[in-house]
Amino acid sequence: MTEQQRLSHLDETGQARFVDVSAKSVTVREAVAGGAVTMAPQTLATIRAGDAPKGDVLGTARLAGIMAAKRTGELIPLCHPLGIDGAEVDFEFASETTLRITARVRVHGRTGVEMEALTAVSVAALTIYDMAKAIDKGITIGDIALHSKTGGKSGSWTRTAD
Repeated sequence: MTEQQRLSHLDETGQARFVDVSAKSVTVREAVAGGAVTMAPQTLATIRAGDAPKGDVLGTARLAGIMAAKRTGELIPLCHPLGIDGAEVDFEFASETTLRITARVRVHGRTGVEMEALTAVSVAALTIYDMAKAIDKGITIGDIALHSKTGGKSGSWTRTAD
C-alpha cells in the first residue's frame, strides 16, 4: 500500500474507512477558519447591545463553537477525535449587517485541526441564527472557509486573497 493510499479515506476496494495515522509524527498543529453571519441592521445592533430576547448571543455562540470543536470527531464521519490544546472563537462587527466569526484551534497530534476550526465556525454561526431567528428569520450564514493551517507533514498553508 502506498503512502497516499494509506492516508486515504478509501480502501483498496473504494470503500470508506478510518485512516490509520499511527505512523505519523506528533506535531503542533493549528488551524484558523472564518465565516460570516449577515442580518438586518437592527438585528445586529440588538446583538451588539446584548439585548437579544434569548440572552447573550455572542457568549453563547462562542461557547457552542468551542464545544463543537471538541466534539468534531463525533459529528463528522471518519474524522479523528482529538485532544484539543486550545480553541478560540472571536467575533468582529464587519459592517452594520455582517458579523464575522473566526475560530483558532490548536493541538499536539498526528492529524490536523482544520475540521475542528471549520466546525467551530459553523456551530457558532448556527447558534447566532438560533438565538436571533425570533427577531430576524432572514439571517444568512456564509463564507465559511479555512484561512490557514500550520504543522504536520504538509507544513503551512494560508488562503490567498480571492
